[in-house]
This record gives sequence, C-alpha cells and structure tokens, in this order.
Amino acid sequence: MVTPVMRTVDLRSDTVTKPTESMRSAMANAEVDDDVLGNDPTAVLLEREVAEIAGKEAAMFVPSGTMGNLISVLVHCDERGSEVILGDDSHIHIYENGGVSSLGGVHPRTVKNEEDGTMEISSIEAAVRSPKGDLHYPVTKLICLENTQANCGGRCLPIEYIDKVGVLAKKHGLKLHIDGARIFNASVALGVPVKRIVQAADSVSICLSKGIGAPVGSVIVGSKSFITKARWLRKTLGGGMRQIGVLCAAALVALRENVAKLEDDHKKAKILAEGLNRIERLRVNVAAVETNIIYIDLPEDPKFGAEDACKSLEILGVLVIPQTTFRIRIVLHHQISDSDSDYVLSCFEKLFSSVPEEKA
Repeated sequence: MVTPVMRTVDLRSDTVTKPTESMRSAMANAEVDDDVLGNDPTAVLLEREVAEIAGKEAAMFVPSGTMGNLISVLVHCDERGSEVILGDDSHIHIYENGGVSSLGGVHPRTVKNEEDGTMEISSIEAAVRSPKGDLHYPVTKLICLENTQANCGGRCLPIEYIDKVGVLAKKHGLKLHIDGARIFNASVALGVPVKRIVQAADSVSICLSKGIGAPVGSVIVGSKSFITKARWLRKTLGGGMRQIGVLCAAALVALRENVAKLEDDHKKAKILAEGLNRIERLRVNVAAVETNIIYIDLPEDPKFGAEDACKSLEILGVLVIPQTTFRIRIVLHHQISDSDSDYVLSCFEKLFSSVPEEKA
C-alpha cells in the first residue's frame, strides 16, 4: 500500500515552472504598446536581445514553440507540396499536430534519429529530392534539426555535426531550420555560445518557457526578409497579439537570470540518474544524460507498466509522465531543489522495492 503525502515534486516537464517574483514584478511594470502595429517597446527589446544571442539579423516573438516551428517551415517551404526532411523522433514530426501538413501542405520526409539525436549525414543526403529529379516526388526545400533532441534524452547535437548539415543544405540549395526548444541547455552543456551552435542555420525557434522558465512564448530568429514573411504568417495563424510586453518582460528576466541556473539543473539530473540506475529493477543510460532529461526503463512486467508506476508515484506527490509502455520521462528545472531530487529518488526506491518481481 502506497501512503499518500502532501509534498509535490513536478517533473513532468520544464514547462511547469511558475513565474518568479522578479518575473511577476517585471510583468506588472512592463512598458507596453500594440505589438501588431509594431510598437510594443518591451517586445522589441526582447526580440533584439534574442537576435543578438543567436547571431541573426532579426527576431519575432510567438505564443508557442509549435507556432514558431510551423511559421519557420512555412516560410521556407513556400509552395504547397514541397518537402521537409526531419528526424523520425523529432518534436515537429511527432508532437506538433501535423501542422506542417494540415496547415501548410508540406510533406514530411523522415530520417532515423540515432541514439545521440543526430541523423546520418548520408541518410539526409539520400532523402533529398531535387526539382530536376523524378516528377513523381515532392521537391525538398528544408532540413530540420532539433537541439537538444528531447526524445533521445536531451542530447546535444555537436557543432561540427550541425555545420556539416549546413554544408549539405547549401550544396543542394536547401534551407536549415533548428528547433532550439532547449538551445540554452545545449549551449551550457557544450560550453559554446548559442550563436555559434546555430551559425549554419537559416532560422531557429527558441523556446522561452522550457529550460529558462518564462511563463509563455518562443522567439524565432533569422534574416530580416525571413522575419518579414514570418510576421505575415503569424497574423494569419492568429498569433498577432497586442500588449505582449507583459509576457516579454518575464522572458527578459528568464534570459538574464535563469540561463546561469541550467548548469545546476544538469548536475542534478546526472546525480538523480545515477541514483535511479542503482535501483536494481530500473535502468538508466547515465552516459546519455547530458542536460535536464532522464529516461527510466522499467521491467517489462505487463501487470505494472509506466502508467501504473506514474499513478503510484503521483500518490506520493511525484509527478512524472510515461514515455512508452515501460519507460518514464523525468525533466529537471530550476525550481527543483536538491531535497526534491532526494525525495524523488526515495519514492522510486520505495515503489520498486514494494512491487513484486514478475516470475518467468
């Protein structure tokens, strides 16, 4: 019998963070105007700051990473029926409602994501379909990467790899977009500035509400002409908002205060992963824990899978989500303390020492 407790530790995602007091203060005092008319000063400040961080000419705030990726794909794939190459385990392909197809008429061509989050360069090149090729096929216009790669465990794509994909894209006259939902995590883990990581990319979607804990929004960056087209699409998709300085003010605080906290999140994730891997019936690929995401593999017991484990942990106040039938995902963030991590580990130990092992 699992005894319920009052303590709650929410590890479902790094999107569950609450605005800090400094964020709330900044939101309350934000200087605002109508952003659809291009006049919100706090939005302009945020966009300039993110463009500088990414080393790109211009930037635009959007309500979500999904919208940021969708707009980016549609700007690059500006003819219906054109094709985007992306990972078979990528966020754009799996978790964004098929928007590139349903709203943009863009055909996704998937390439296998390796365990480290990359796609084989040769496989990407083999997937490219030229306008001079067979008329039965769609024409490739874009390659998408994801950094960090969430479904591969928050793995960081190496700079050398991204550069090679950039060279390949140019060779075939294609554009390169990076889904940088957790690009700050990658930057901290690799010890390299964001602008260097995304140097080869034509556009990047940078989430503000994941690793760095802003309450809402993403920013997409690229050339001035890219952002001009992106603003038209944002309006078409219903993403034009008015006094968004209230949201952008919190994002500026997140940029200035929380990027420095990511290293600590990564250390906590590694320590927790090592502890979980010591539990006899659990398996964690500790070497794959490079940032703030942990995947825990459970015994393949048909009577007690990941959903059952998550429900039992919830009774103890630990909130996590099932990734597959026998895999659980944990995501660390800046509002998780050392004490929280210790408590989570103790709950897993308690749970998996009380679940009888299935007999062959």
